[in-house]
Amino acid sequence: MLRQALLAASRSDRAERVVSASPLTGTMVRRYVADDVGAAVTELTRRGLLVTVGSLVAEAGDRAEAEGNVLAHQRLVESLPADADADVSVDLTALGLRLSEQLALDNAATLCESAAERGVTLTLDASGPGAATGLHSIHATLRKEHPAVGVVVRAGEPGSAERCARLDGARVRLVKGPRTAPAEVDRAFARCLRVLMSGAGYPMIATHDPRLLRVTAALAVLEGLEPAGFEYQMLYGVRPDEQRRLAGQGARVRVHVPYGAGWYPYLMRRLAERPAFFARTLLSRR
Repeated sequence: MLRQALLAASRSDRAERVVSASPLTGTMVRRYVADDVGAAVTELTRRGLLVTVGSLVAEAGDRAEAEGNVLAHQRLVESLPADADADVSVDLTALGLRLSEQLALDNAATLCESAAERGVTLTLDASGPGAATGLHSIHATLRKEHPAVGVVVRAGEPGSAERCARLDGARVRLVKGPRTAPAEVDRAFARCLRVLMSGAGYPMIATHDPRLLRVTAALAVLEGLEPAGFEYQMLYGVRPDEQRRLAGQGARVRVHVPYGAGWYPYLMRRLAERPAFFARTLLSRR
């Protein structure tokens, strides 16, 4: 019930006004959303961490908004250090996926070109009803000319392990996704993890779950994967000590850095995913 209430609040203008007016909100926003993306990237890089940056822009309602979002992402790509092995997370709904798959494909192709010029990679995502089909169709097309373009797979979606197998050779970010049945989602995540870690691609394991982190490390040993053959991904502001610990052991750790005015729905969705977990991380720097 709490999850549904938080998800409903993420879509409520009234709730946004109330939350934004709270004196506690600023602390939470600064914890999980970068107010200065350049400074955040510089600091994380200094600590030996990799970054993927995501602009919190709204879903494009028309072609003009989609084109504006392309320009905003191009400016972001140009602002990233060329030697930082940086990545940009791109939500295809911001590029017009709900309007036209072809429009989103064309806009994503433009960003792929811009990113390649800067030595930056892109990882494509899209959420919501029916979005997965367009996401993976666009990724498959772009991958023919841009083999480094990555894609998100949600373990909680039907057929996720089979999808991972079809993506053999690709950069794949594995996330838990829908959590209506957490235990089943965890099992699905582990199944996807085994497929990716035994394949020929580049797994990007996006979790803070200590059990799944241990499973990832064990599979890397069993499959003979070198540290450069996969990476862990964690959210900005969540378990920073664990991020540094893994990096200190020689692992590749990439921090997802969100920024932009669309922080409210982002935070509410994150809270809806794991309310108790995010409450604990707000009170602790670990």
